[in-house]
Amino acid sequence: MERDARVGGPLVHGFSADGFRVGEAVHRAVLMTVDWSQGWSPPPLAALDVAALEPLLDPLPEFVLLGTGAALSRPPRALVAALEARGTGIEPMDSRAAARAWAVLRGEGRQVAAAFYPLG
Repeated sequence: MERDARVGGPLVHGFSADGFRVGEAVHRAVLMTVDWSQGWSPPPLAALDVAALEPLLDPLPEFVLLGTGAALSRPPRALVAALEARGTGIEPMDSRAAARAWAVLRGEGRQVAAAFYPLG
């Protein structure tokens, strides 16, 4: 996975048994904005709420790219509604696909945020 060198910010450079490689760090789960990334201890997906994603929401992104783990799962309806009420959306997909989509979206200069659940 490579990105356009003109676009700054973190990018997932690969996957390992331990998680996502972002720069020199490996995170089992990770939050990312266009400016930063950090390891994340997510709640079970069924309990995911706005509070768990709050670090991603200031400034408000176009949408949150949600990697739901090894397989696609739908986020809680209450979370979707709460994000929509704030004026943003959420796009779920499996975490590997989400990491690849992140690279494409950032290469386009899109102002998105990401939350990736562990791969296994």
